[in-house]
Amino acid sequence: MEKNNGAKLFSHPFSKEYWRLAFRELKNPKMLVFAALVLTLRVILKPLKIPVTADLSEGVGFIVNAFGSMVYGPVLALLNGALSDTLGYLMHPDGPYFAPFMITEMAGSFVYALFLYRAKVNTPRLLLSRFCICFFVNVALAYPIFVLYYSMMLGKDYNIALIRVVKNIAMFPIETIILVLVFRSLLPPFERMGFVHAGAENLSMDKKHIALLAALFVAGAGLTFWYGVWSYNTTSLSASYTPEQRLNRNRAIEQYVLEKHPELDAEDTVCIIESALPKAFSPEVTYQVAVYRADVTGSEDPAALMKELEGLSKSKAAARKEMTKLLNETVVLTQNGREPEKNMERK
Repeated sequence: MEKNNGAKLFSHPFSKEYWRLAFRELKNPKMLVFAALVLTLRVILKPLKIPVTADLSEGVGFIVNAFGSMVYGPVLALLNGALSDTLGYLMHPDGPYFAPFMITEMAGSFVYALFLYRAKVNTPRLLLSRFCICFFVNVALAYPIFVLYYSMMLGKDYNIALIRVVKNIAMFPIETIILVLVFRSLLPPFERMGFVHAGAENLSMDKKHIALLAALFVAGAGLTFWYGVWSYNTTSLSASYTPEQRLNRNRAIEQYVLEKHPELDAEDTVCIIESALPKAFSPEVTYQVAVYRADVTGSEDPAALMKELEGLSKSKAAARKEMTKLLNETVVLTQNGREPEKNMERK
């Protein structure tokens, strides 16, 4: 810990004094007013985004968030993040409101504050703060929140698009350079006004900083490649099946199950694909299959009912009274030759 112009600076946030000062900002009228101004700007800037996909866009609010969090610290940053998400939705509603989304807003503000509040702001701190937000907040933390959102609010599975990861790694160096330039311009006047306790003398982009940026970019690319392989291997292809594809692929898998279990009656056996996991750098797809006995007796149109049952998904099949589960089966097929991707008619 050191002092600069009578203000305490910290090299890290692991200090009781650091957190005492951070909580004290809640009673500082000047900081509360500044936080309100930052909040207003964040809400105003929310709709100013370039859409990338249906649930992915690029905006400029991160600049205001980073600077504000540096000024008023982690405690106010958490509150500002929560209010920013809620008020931003009320002012610019987009789809159903889902409270857990505020967690990513709060986390991003909190990370900026941990790196920048009451610190000698320098280029490595900006690099590391943005790196942590791009990969650990925008990707790792956002993933389970999107899974919950799609499941609870939209009633379907969420398969994170690799474009979200690629976008974050592609924009990381650009956003970092923007932060360095903006901070270099704003720190001197804000230091004179007493809002911050260090100037812009440590903000530069020399060779060592460019090397650090490149190293983080390469690390991010490595994480992206690893994540892409993991996501590919663990994302079921069946989640994206159309009703026709689901029917045809359930029927195709049924042929393999009947060959393996000749004791089953082909007339009343129904196979439901519960997951279809591909394997990176391999043509193999591993199918987890639930094998049912279907009872269509008493139906006015048994053939139509059987066709309906054969086209069911995992959850819908388990809920049908006509279906009695017999066993689970694992089928591994290649995408060459006898592949279930083809529209195979039931024999």
